[in-house]
Amino acid sequence: MTTPKPDDRSNRRELLIKGTLVGAGVAILPGCPVDDDDDSAPTTDDCPDYARAFPNQDESEVRWGFLINIDKCRACSACSVACKTENDVRLGVFRNGVVEGEAGEYPNTRFQGIPWLCNHCEEPVCLDRCPTDPVKASLEMPNGDVVEYWARATYQRPDGLVLNDQERCVGCGWCVEDCPYGARFLDWSKTAGGNPSDHGLDIADPHPAGKCTMCVHRLENGIVPACSETCPADARLVGNLNDPNSAINAAIAAAGDRVSVLKESAGTGPKVFYVGLDEDIFDDGHDIRDSSGTRQYDVPGV
Repeated sequence: MTTPKPDDRSNRRELLIKGTLVGAGVAILPGCPVDDDDDSAPTTDDCPDYARAFPNQDESEVRWGFLINIDKCRACSACSVACKTENDVRLGVFRNGVVEGEAGEYPNTRFQGIPWLCNHCEEPVCLDRCPTDPVKASLEMPNGDVVEYWARATYQRPDGLVLNDQERCVGCGWCVEDCPYGARFLDWSKTAGGNPSDHGLDIADPHPAGKCTMCVHRLENGIVPACSETCPADARLVGNLNDPNSAINAAIAAAGDRVSVLKESAGTGPKVFYVGLDEDIFDDGHDIRDSSGTRQYDVPGV
């Protein structure tokens, strides 16, 4: 498919930042101590100084977010297909998708589709139990500032993106278990790059975690994620939440109290916002993963 020129489908392509974000440089530092007598998974309390999510997202030049307009979504699943094609997501698991259901009460009912993806949360609980040692990384912002942060195998960048490094992942699956949105999976087509035994784990055949990356490779080159670019209904808008003049902030303000997030009670601070969301459908509707034979939610015994 030919990528549209910047002037085409501008409401989908507008990133509203100047320049691109440059990839991270990494330096390995001493590991985070874990109590060998404790059989439970290590938490960030073991090394509170540097193992948590990037703490100053509100001060970052860029903070990526998504806005999905449920009124426009037709549940065509083009977003899911585009994601699989763009990121070579294996059969049986999904980085994004659509939950389908019925809103309202008879006889005033209507079909509704709720697209889902990683919420790239402000306080992502998927980070809490990652057992890998933190490393120091850096990210160059569009204005030239270089921001340092700490990262385990699953980590959050200063621009808010929650990512995982499959070369360091040990396949424990705790991040898959902990995500309240079911947005993570173990990639059974790959072998985890990290060694579970280095962290006291006995996993015979470890597989790395996989998830939505908000097409970080596209964002770093000034292009919106594949799901947003492909949506035929213009239902998906990605942008910089820290830019008061960005299109995504204007759209959120225009929608007023019709804007909400999934599972707000989880306390993760999702940065995927919805217009016209019926959360009951997300909880009770039909998800493509229900009938795909997927092992999206399964994790190995450890």
